[in-house]
Order: sequence, then structure tokens, then C-alpha cells
Amino acid sequence: MQLEEKRTTKRITRREWSTMESTKYEKIHTEVFQDSDEASKIVAHEIAALIRYKTQKNEKCVLGLATGASPIKVYHELVRLHKEEDLSFRNVVSFNLDEYYGLDKDDVQSYVYFMHHHLFDHVDINPDNINIPDGTIPFEHMSEYSAQYEEKIESYGGLDFQLLGIGRTGHIGFNEPGSKMNSATRMITLDYLTIQDNAFAFNNIGEVPRKAITMGVGTILKAKRIVILAWGLKKSEIVKKTIEGNISTEVPATFLQEHEDVSFIIDHTAASELTRFKTPWVVGDCEWTDDLLKRAVVWLSQKTGKPILKLTDRNYNDNGMSEILGEKGAYEINIKMFSHFQHTITGWPGGKPNADDTNRPERAVPAKKRVIIFSPHPDDDVISMGGTFLRLVDQGHEVHVAYQTSGNIAVADHEALRFTEFAKHLYEYAAADNTDETLFKGLFKQLYSKKKREAVPIDIRKIKGLIRRGEAISACRYFGIPDEHVHYLDLPFYETGMVEKKPFGKDDISITKKLIEEVKPHQIYAAGDLADPHGTHEVCLKIILAAIDELKKEAFMKDCWMWLYRGAWHEYPIDEIEMAVPISPDELMKKRIAIWRHQSQKDGVVFQGEDTREFWERAEDRNRETARLYDDLGLAEYESIEAFKRHHF
Repeated sequence: MQLEEKRTTKRITRREWSTMESTKYEKIHTEVFQDSDEASKIVAHEIAALIRYKTQKNEKCVLGLATGASPIKVYHELVRLHKEEDLSFRNVVSFNLDEYYGLDKDDVQSYVYFMHHHLFDHVDINPDNINIPDGTIPFEHMSEYSAQYEEKIESYGGLDFQLLGIGRTGHIGFNEPGSKMNSATRMITLDYLTIQDNAFAFNNIGEVPRKAITMGVGTILKAKRIVILAWGLKKSEIVKKTIEGNISTEVPATFLQEHEDVSFIIDHTAASELTRFKTPWVVGDCEWTDDLLKRAVVWLSQKTGKPILKLTDRNYNDNGMSEILGEKGAYEINIKMFSHFQHTITGWPGGKPNADDTNRPERAVPAKKRVIIFSPHPDDDVISMGGTFLRLVDQGHEVHVAYQTSGNIAVADHEALRFTEFAKHLYEYAAADNTDETLFKGLFKQLYSKKKREAVPIDIRKIKGLIRRGEAISACRYFGIPDEHVHYLDLPFYETGMVEKKPFGKDDISITKKLIEEVKPHQIYAAGDLADPHGTHEVCLKIILAAIDELKKEAFMKDCWMWLYRGAWHEYPIDEIEMAVPISPDELMKKRIAIWRHQSQKDGVVFQGEDTREFWERAEDRNRETARLYDDLGLAEYESIEAFKRHHF
């Protein structure tokens, strides 16, 4: 049931929702969508309908608004509705949830800037009706200011609609763990995990403010209607805790369970840990597809600590899976599943020549394949599939690597300055007495004078992009790739000089399409890691799929298969893996050396994320963990395994 339909029919109460068979573990009304695009439009249209309804009644529409990545597409759709469908914001009064303490309103990381950039500057809202907490109020006046913010909300009769995101600590607004249910607007100290998660928007974690002003949980719960958003795999764990867990100050979002008109709007990846999706056989009867059977058997093996071939009828019966046993019982299921997982393992990612490929992940023919490895950043190829990359080269395939973005935003200023100084001295050495330093003077001036968190000037971006190009080709040469098979796409969507990127467009698709047409690949490898914290992987994948969609009628595409890998952030669950490539200890060391060639991404990178390990450590630990999972299922024991999932066009 779509959200729009819900708002025009009898409201589903908390009690009704939690007593429905499929959602009996869920304590908040939850709608799951295929992707955030569709879901965001649904939410935007509900807000638009409320604005129009209030306008017809000649009443103010009082909106509580959120910042962060989650609501951006909602705001973009509201802007479209204003420009194309005459949605007016003249009767809207807005109150924002929070603001970093200590940031001036002109700072590009302030939420004042965020709201104007994404919404207010593009609609006809009265500036006097915009209310955002002031991050520059002196500390000694904060209590008085916070009380005034509460009073102003109450003067309008409270919030008609509150839009929320959710942090991985379970915060709503900036109400971190420990916040009370009746808390009001106040200053709060940010949790370290929140600081880590927000570091991607700043130059480094040290620049993220440690304090913020936030509406309280009690303020939020007074809203007449609440919609909370969550997108992506990184939010799946906290989504489960919020929706299925007990109310606790440790997860402030669980207080929403007490509200009578709240909806949690999530995409399918954010929903992946919910019981009805992860283990639906625990909820009730379900349709046993092959994919669900694989997931269930892996889950049962892990829960019981038994290899697949040692699972018994009783193991299945005791865990709500008796209906799948059939005539021959556990033995038949075990053999079928063991055989499936065994056949995902191959040392020949390009297919094994002159071999029966009936039960192999890849085709034997042609024996030598043309391959494109698409890498969103100039190191994702070796981090995510360096062993497979090396294996494809060693087995004689024609391997091309396409670096989709320059990756310049991830190079620290001090690295760019170091290389600029090197280039200057090299130029001086080559030119001797005829040195012309004009080329470098401008770069030095920009690097020394660049303000924090401003857009990176194009000349500096070029220097940073060249740094990453040099590192990437060094790694490719180490693996034996000819220089002419290394392609730098420099897709335009990425080149903003900021963490926030432009929507991809025709030029991005055209550049990608041209390369595929030139190579005519039998295999395409692409990043399917949607846990990437700044979203570049997802955009890069969408661009490839859009290019393929335009090429799908070409004859060569009939012989093209596409394999997805995941990057440094997450791995595929073992039941989703369709090709598992074992990596020997020697190959793992070569992979490590190739990752080391990307020196600008070592020793404290710009976008480290919450994981403090270096990328080579993450990759090795993840590959070894995948091998361990195969071993636990009773399969062959390997040093490490790289995993892939086939994408069917």
C-alpha cells in the first residue's frame, strides 16, 4: 500500500500494524520501496497535499524539516512541484530540527546553507517563516534561546508534519543515545559515531563540530504526523532496532513507537535486516523460492554451527522450516544446497577453457575474453577485486580498466602541495636558467589560501586528479596491464569540487557507452557496493546500466555478462554470491602491493569512514572472512575469497 493511499484511507494504528501476520515483529508502520527515488516522491506528494489542504482552509502549514542525505530527494521533488505544478509555499512555516553549534550560517556545512541550497532558494516561502536553530548563540544564552524556539513552535499550534532521518546511533534530530522521551530543544554533545558518519562532508574528522542544537524528542513527538526516512545498507541495523526493538533511551528513535501517526519509509536495502525480509519463515508461511532456500540454509547452518551436510530434520523443524523438507527430508535439501555453493567457487573468473561449464559460474567460450573492469574511484578495482583482476590478466584475457571518476576530492591538500612542489622543482631542473614559474605560482597561492570546506578550484582538482591517475596506472602496470588499456573517464557528474555531486546526465552515459562500444566486452565488472558513504558507487553503477540499456540491442551485448563486486565497505551475504574466486597467499600479497601503490589513500585518508583500518587491511579481512564462511558451510578451505554477483540485463 502506497503512502498516499494510506493518508486517504482509514489510518493504520500502531496496534493494528503490529498484529498483522507479516509485520507482527514491527512496532512502527513501515513502507518499503525499491529505491529512494520512488519513496521520496511519495513523501513529497504527501507534504504537497498537506500544504494545499491547509491553503484551502486559509491556515498555516507548519512543517518540521530535516537535513542530511535522506531528505534531499524529497526536497528536490517539492521544488519540481513548485516550478512545474504550481505548488506554493506562501502559507508554509518551517522549523528545522537542528544545527551544528559554532558554524556560521554562511558556512557550506551549516544546515542554514543546506536548507537554502536544496529547498528555500527555489520556492516562494516567506523568509520570515523560515526557522532554523542559530548555531552562533553564545553558550550563556542557549537555554533562553532554546525555550524561545519551543515557544515559537507552540505559537503556531505545533508541527503539522515532521520529516525525520535517522542516524546510526538511533538519533532523531541530534537526540543522541541517552536522550529522554520528554526532552526539549537544547544543546547536545554529538556521539563519536555521528561525528565519524558526518566527517565525509568535512575535510577531516577533526573539523566536524562536537556540539549541536536540536529539537528534543518530546518536541518531535508532539507533531501531528511524523514520517521518518532511511536509505541504504548502512542504516539497516538501526532500522531493525528502531522498528522491532524495545523502547530505550539507548535508541532514541524507538520513542516513535509511542506516536499514533508515524510511518517509517525505507528502501529495500535499509529493510534487509527486518525479520519479514531476512528470515520470513520465522514470521509465518512463505513462498520458498530458490533464493530464499539458499538464505534459509545458510542461516540455519550458522545458527546451529553445523556444516550444511550435517543439518538434520530436527534442525529444520525446530526453526520453522519443516515445510521445505519434502519427501526425502534434510538429506536432499543439504545435497542440493551444498552442490550449489560448491559450484560458485572457481579459479577461472573468465571461464575455464576446454571444460564443461554446465555448473561453472562463467562460460568456457570464448577462451580469451575482452573484459572491462569499471572502478568508481581509482583504487576500487584493486581493493575490491585485485586478486580476480590479477587472475584475469595471468589467464590471458584482454583486460581494460575504466576509472569512472578522477577521485580528486579524496586527495588531501597537503598531498597536492607536495606534488606541486615536486613538479616545480622538476621544472626548474629541466628548464635551468629559463625557468618560468608562472604556471606554479597560481597553484601555490590557491593551495595556501584555500578556505576550509569551500569548493576546490579546478586547477587544484586537476593536480589531485593527476596524483590519482599516476597511482592507478602504477598499480595497473604492476599487474601487467598495457597503458592503452587504462581508461580515465573523468565523468562530469563528479567534478563539483565538493562532496555533493551533480545528478548524472547524458554526457556521463555517452562517455561510458563509447568505451563499451569500443571494447565490445564479454565481461563487465562493476561496483555494486551501495554502502559507499558518499554515494559515488551507486551513481557510477546507474550510469553503466543506463549506457547498457542504450546498447542492449547491439549484437555484441548478447555475449556480454556483468559481474558486480562490493568495495571496502561491505560484502555480499554468502547466499547471494554467484562467483567466488579463491585468492592464494601470494596473490593476496600482490593485491596488497597494488593497493599500496595508491599512496594518497594511505595513512589517514580524507574519507576514512568509521573503520580506522587502512583499505588493504579491510580488503584482506573481508576476503578472509568470506573464505571462513565457505569453510563453515563445510566447503573447501581457502586463504581468502573475492565474491561477485551476476547482474542480469
